[in-house]
Amino acid sequence: MNDAYPIGYVMTGPVAALGDAGAVSAMHKRPVHDVVRVTTTGLATDAQADLKVHGGPEKAIHHYPFDHYAAWRAELPARPVLDEPGAFGENLSTQGLVETGVAVGDVFRLGSAVLQVSQGRQPCWKLNLRFDTRDMALRLQQSGRTGWYYRVLEEGDVSPGDRLERIDRVTPAWTIERVWRVFYIDRLDYDALSAMAELPTLAESWRRHARRRLESKSVEDWSKRLTGKDASQA
Repeated sequence: MNDAYPIGYVMTGPVAALGDAGAVSAMHKRPVHDVVRVTTTGLATDAQADLKVHGGPEKAIHHYPFDHYAAWRAELPARPVLDEPGAFGENLSTQGLVETGVAVGDVFRLGSAVLQVSQGRQPCWKLNLRFDTRDMALRLQQSGRTGWYYRVLEEGDVSPGDRLERIDRVTPAWTIERVWRVFYIDRLDYDALSAMAELPTLAESWRRHARRRLESKSVEDWSKRLTGKDASQA
């Protein structure tokens, strides 16, 4: 399989203040210029502000396509944060690889490390502060331009200029776009939810969501994740 993409940027960042409300985030990613160790919990020089919802083995590395930036600039003009990669807190930036062409379970070699796509991104309210846009998290969710996460199958090193090479496809029918559609568009497609609940390459937290929808016959409330407030406060 010859399916390789140049890495535009490898990015990491510290925990820092975000907006004027006293929130903190590690969304401020900047390009690295040296070799970085890829571990099972992410890039060695990276950080996450809230480990309850960010980071961890199933969200070790975040990939956001630079391909989407033009659409966001058209939709949200005069946002300096969109002037360069890193606006969405991504660790990897590429062109030519988007949600319709990436599937849960896809295996990639990054430098000497081996990664596997684990899930799409569920945007949170801190994006609203990052973009100074009240409904940015909701916009990202509705757009389908969410990016995705990797788990690390083999630790290794990555350098600026390395390629991201796809070396295996385990569940190619389950693209990130398809998973997004089941979760956010066709939200009570019980056949698709049943299949997703048993998809071994999908992160357990997403399979658990699918099982809960099947059991409750309803969709979970996203208010707190998207706005930072419970439904009664939103």
